[in-house]
Amino acid sequence: MKIINKLGVIGAGVMGAGVAENAATSGFDVTVIDVSDENLQSCRQQVEQNLRFAKMFRRDQESTASLSPEQILSKIKFTTDYALLRESEFIVENATEKLEVKEAVYRELSNAISSEVVIAANTSCFSITRLGSLVSRPENLLGIHFMNPVSMKPVVEMIQGHWTSEKTIETARRFLAQMGKEGVLVNDAPGFVSNRVLMLTINEAVMVLQDGVSVAPDVDKIFKDCFGHKMGPLETADLIGLDTILFSIEVLQESFGDSKYRPAPLLKRMVDAGLLGRKSGEGFYQYGGAKK
Repeated sequence: MKIINKLGVIGAGVMGAGVAENAATSGFDVTVIDVSDENLQSCRQQVEQNLRFAKMFRRDQESTASLSPEQILSKIKFTTDYALLRESEFIVENATEKLEVKEAVYRELSNAISSEVVIAANTSCFSITRLGSLVSRPENLLGIHFMNPVSMKPVVEMIQGHWTSEKTIETARRFLAQMGKEGVLVNDAPGFVSNRVLMLTINEAVMVLQDGVSVAPDVDKIFKDCFGHKMGPLETADLIGLDTILFSIEVLQESFGDSKYRPAPLLKRMVDAGLLGRKSGEGFYQYGGAKK
């Protein structure tokens, strides 16, 4: 069974940084691509922070436990040049969840990589079949929905598009196994399993808050202490980003035409105000200070 050694990661946001850090810690040589040096520098800083925390809590994988954060970081190349993906054996695409952005990314990928390379779209809502229409070999594309924080989640959602081949699924499972992860295969539908359920839960939790039924800490406490969830729905929303939550619920509403996916007005208002959660410093909670 062939070992995958070289990984390409498209997108230097939170998820791209998480995938790159987890992959380099697992032994991959990683190339991270983004449109700006500023984004790449931010990604590098995020990876460095992740590695410091990993060392602090002794979460490094056993196979690379002897590597220092500096050695792991040296396995990651940050660049705006798609030509440096030419030797990549597997691609994880984490581009912004806008179709025009993904279309541009796949055009660049088509010119930079072999048509045989598997592309995993790390998307929370887009149809894998639709994304497959953007590449010359749609059988080589599938969805891999990594959860945040990537290094701490041993299971991911794998999505099989209409054209995704069994060989592609097998390659993706091998890639995930090298990262110490298991993939749960689901069929292609808006939101798949995780976000089709999770976004409704978060949206309804925002409705509860909006209607004055409870306050944010108590909403989350019920889910954590009564149901054993590690995080409550509002804490989860802050971690993901309220703009991403809003976009996802709007995609579900458009896809299904069902009013149950109507975004909570409070959610829309908070996004308009720039209260996006952890990444902006304030959402349903304040970060670096007291809760809202």
